[in-house]
Order: sequence, then structure tokens, then C-alpha cells
Amino acid sequence: MLKFWKKKPADEAPDAQGAGLEPQAPQDSAESGPQPSALSPAEKRSWRDRLAGSVLNRDIRTLFARNPQLDEALLDELETALISADVGIAASTALVEDLRKRMAKREFADADALLAALRSDLVALLAPVAEPIRVDTAVRPYVILMVGVNGVGKTTTIGKIARRLQTQGRSVLLAAGDTFRAAAVEQLKTWGERNDVPVIAQGPGADSASVIFDALQSAQSRDVDVLIADTAGRLHTQTGLMDELTKIRRVLTKLDANAPHEVLLVIDGTTGQNAINQTRQFRAAIGVTGLVVTKLDGTAKGGVVFALAKEFGLPIRYVGLGETAEDLRIFNPVAFVDALLPADLGRSESGGG
Repeated sequence: MLKFWKKKPADEAPDAQGAGLEPQAPQDSAESGPQPSALSPAEKRSWRDRLAGSVLNRDIRTLFARNPQLDEALLDELETALISADVGIAASTALVEDLRKRMAKREFADADALLAALRSDLVALLAPVAEPIRVDTAVRPYVILMVGVNGVGKTTTIGKIARRLQTQGRSVLLAAGDTFRAAAVEQLKTWGERNDVPVIAQGPGADSASVIFDALQSAQSRDVDVLIADTAGRLHTQTGLMDELTKIRRVLTKLDANAPHEVLLVIDGTTGQNAINQTRQFRAAIGVTGLVVTKLDGTAKGGVVFALAKEFGLPIRYVGLGETAEDLRIFNPVAFVDALLPADLGRSESGGG
């Protein structure tokens, strides 16, 4: 039986400032629409505040403090530190090899200069994949399908994206396609009630493709701007569940030949190189168009973002820097690298938005 949840009119409306753009977001951000004029207190916390405790930040500082001399030993240790922080062998080797060639040409006066070059190379690696969602206003509803393994924060991310889109003036509908986990439906309903976003769901154990098909029909009839569909978390090695994603796509095309218009793969930033295997398998099964990397705050290594950029070149739509809705940020390579690596080795600094 189809069920439709919507927040009661008497409930308090969501905070209009809750999902604003980050201070360093591009001026021509693809997330068009009305934007909030101020940042919430949570958003005023810089990227550096969120990522300062990362493994990469700690290891790089320790490395240069222990060995400030520009020599092969420093480069070898630097490569090890990058690999240990999940930057990946291919990306780490390429980065260090570039530094080795430039050091041989005596381009670096000191360790600070070498570190600045590394920071620049890391930003250059990430810049091509920094691209927020582009909701095509000519397509209604614009269908976003969320996929990922268990425990990556997929359902929570849906709620955060819905809130962001809503504050941009877009109407949003959610589809509770994770029918294997009853808590997922309840969690999505909670996000919907909190932000006055309707949720389409069926009973426990219902066919996921059927739920999402019904949701798309409802979104079309209600002239909704964006439909965001949840799916059950699944291991990339579970062939049957991966095949279900193919079925979902096939069913959606019966109503819209181009749906889904965006397939977002949610990656846990603490999973390291396993994120590479996940991305490869989900991309083959459903055709991933963008990534959301969660749980990068605190002591996460963070380097997997570079590995993903090097391996796949898929757009990184958002990164998760904390628990609140405001902590889902548009990916900003400069702010990210600035937060992960010290700008110098002996001077304190401020800022880092």
C-alpha cells in the first residue's frame, strides 16, 4: 500500500539559513536558485576546524619536523605518508615524482617551498572533479538516485541534500526505496517531517523498484522539482542486490527515458582503498554520475578523495564534515587541501574558510 508522509502544517518551518553555500564556493555555482544570505554558526566553522585532526595533517607535520632537509629520504617518507593516508599508490607516486624532478632542478629553497608545491599539486588533482549537482530546471522532476554500501550515511545524506535544495526554493519529494531496513524508512520520514518534505513509502519488504516507480509517478503528478530516491545499502560484491539497481533504472525509464538523471554514490571517507572497489562496481552496475564522501571530519585520513579523483575523475558533489545538515558541504579543493596540509612549517595562521 502506498503511503505518503508530509509534515503537519502546525510544525515549525526549517531554518532558511540552514544550507547556504560555503564561503569559498565558486561564484557561478551550479546550484542555482535563491540562496540564503547568511551563514549559520555551524557553517562559520572553517574546513580547517573540521579537518585539522586528520591523519594526513598530523603525519605531514611530524614528517617535516623530523626531517626538514630536502633529500631523497624526505621524499621517500613523504610518499609513505601519502599512501598511509589513503591517497593511493598511483596518485602518491605521481605527486612525489613531480616533486623529485623539481627538487633536482633546485626549484625549492626550503621545506616550506616544497610543501607549497605539494599543496598546489593536490589542488590541481582535485580541481577537475569539484562540481556540485546541476539540477536541470528543464527536467521535472529531476531524479536523483542514491546508492552505496551499508553504513556510509546514505539516508542521512539524502535528508541533508533535500534540505539544501529546499532552501534554494526547489520542491522536493523523497522515495523510501530502502525497504530492507525498517529503520531507514523511519529515518527518512524523520528528515521529511523536520524539513516539510513529503516521503513516499510502502510496507516493509516491498519491492524497491516499485516504491521508487510510485514515487516518480507522484512527483510527476505533483509537478515536483526534484525526486531523491533512497536504496538499500548493499555490498558491491552482492550480485543480486547490485542487479536490483539495474532493475530500478529499467523501471524508471518507463516513466522517463532519461531517469535517473543523477546517480550519487555515497562513500565513507574512512574506508580507505576499499572505496575504489566500491566505486568501480557501482559504476559498472548503475552508471554513477557523482560522489558524496562522508565522515571526513575528526581523525579521518581523507586521502581517499585524491585516490578517487585520480582513478575515476568522477565529480565530487559534496563532502560530509560532521553530523548536522550544514556539515554537508559543496566540495572545495582549495579549502580541503588547506585544511589537510599545513601552509608552512613554522608559522601560525588563521582563517581557512
